[in-house]
Amino acid sequence: MDIKQAILNVANKNKTFKTADIVNYYKGQYTRQYVSSVINQMVKQGILLKGGSTASAFYALPQNTDQIYEAIKLRFKRESLEEHRVFNSIRDKHDLIKNLHENVSSILFYAFTEMLNNAIEHSESKYVEIEMRVDARNLNFVINDFGIGVFRNVMKKRGLKSEIEAMQDLSKGKTTTVPHSHTGEGIFFTSKVADIFELDSFGYKMRVDNLIKDVFFQETTEIKKGTKVTFTISIHSKKHLSDIFNKFVTEPGEVGFDKTEILVRLFIQGTIYISRSQARRILAGLEKYKTIVLDFDKVKTIGQAFADEIFRVFQQRHPEIKIQPINMIEPVKFMINRVEKPQKTQ
Repeated sequence: MDIKQAILNVANKNKTFKTADIVNYYKGQYTRQYVSSVINQMVKQGILLKGGSTASAFYALPQNTDQIYEAIKLRFKRESLEEHRVFNSIRDKHDLIKNLHENVSSILFYAFTEMLNNAIEHSESKYVEIEMRVDARNLNFVINDFGIGVFRNVMKKRGLKSEIEAMQDLSKGKTTTVPHSHTGEGIFFTSKVADIFELDSFGYKMRVDNLIKDVFFQETTEIKKGTKVTFTISIHSKKHLSDIFNKFVTEPGEVGFDKTEILVRLFIQGTIYISRSQARRILAGLEKYKTIVLDFDKVKTIGQAFADEIFRVFQQRHPEIKIQPINMIEPVKFMINRVEKPQKTQ
């Protein structure tokens, strides 16, 4: 029997198979080396698809593409680890990662190296664990450390009162605990380029779901020591890293991250009327930007003190900064207009 037909016979009977399955099925008619060389040729011709790394490779027919995936689990000592070397080593050993579309590959490199760099430089963990999985639909990676925790670290270094306030600050961008060597953009932009992005640390989770365009701050029953970062994106995504970056510059062609977008309802706690102190929490650190977009999605009303603090007090203090409110319903719009254009006394 022709060796290719023998391979196809096994492929048709099984959704996935390994080289050893062919050798064993035909009881030694073909050597492992010969079968392997023919399979590799069939992969290059597109007759078969390959999954897994070289040591654990498996194959399938194109109609069984949903069965093809690559899963990686690695553990490293954090000290002296270099994020770009780790990424290159993973990519070079796994075909599904190596052959991603250029736009998704660029996003993966940026997100993975930024998040691993955070673990290396900030976590103080002895070990870092990495998981990555690619299948016919999605790419997902997890970076897990056992250190001081991202929210607790931000709280300590920035003098914040709670993990919730730390999550609020991280959602603004430019939040870093080492300002002399970091811009604080990594988590912000990684959360924007993902389909789904999660930070999980010591009983608190920040979830950014860009598929439904929403952000969630949660308390969890499971206490994760250190920080667990989870990143997911479709391998067919049309996103481009440059488009995400360009969204957060005031003028096209400018170099630098000078625009941010704040989801106002993330700062509401216990009341629909937002106080002056809550407005100050939103504004904290925003003097670094040229443009501040305030997204009032799902905010039903705001207090006059809140509106006054942002649109009169802060704006008068920083007239060079453009404040752009969006997604306002009429009660919110009315209150903002009232403080921007105060009524004349009779």
